[in-house]
Amino acid sequence: MTVTEDQVERPDGSRGIFGVVHKPDFALVIPVEGDGFHMVEEYRYPIGKRTWSFPQGTLPDRQEADPEELARLELVQETGLRARTLRHLGYLHCSHGSSGQGFNIFHASDLEKGEHDREVEEQDMRQAWVSRPDFVAMVDDGRITDDSTLAAYALLLMKGL
Repeated sequence: MTVTEDQVERPDGSRGIFGVVHKPDFALVIPVEGDGFHMVEEYRYPIGKRTWSFPQGTLPDRQEADPEELARLELVQETGLRARTLRHLGYLHCSHGSSGQGFNIFHASDLEKGEHDREVEEQDMRQAWVSRPDFVAMVDDGRITDDSTLAAYALLLMKGL
């Protein structure tokens, strides 16, 4: 990522500085099986604790990738699952007040199990199948705090899935 501080002129003519975080877009995958989801848990350094989320990520070194290919790669890397069916649900921005980064959300189904291929930063990652009621309970008790995961879940519900 890079961070810039831009000189800006506000509508009233006053000047100021606006800090912007530049990160590549990522893919987030909702791996659906039965009445629940496969999720991952890992330690998140910026918040100092472990949290659960849907599999998600970018390529290393700010490389570009086709969103669907990236979604399939992240799913395999983090869970070992391969989706025979992958449906694009939408595109959202994750922190549009401080970054232009966005993410593509995919619904993955017809899953085949395999071995994960996690990156070195993901070596402490765990995964589990979580029922929809348990998902809600995990949000309520603070085990799921990832805004992208919650936004993706909301989009899933809006699509009637």
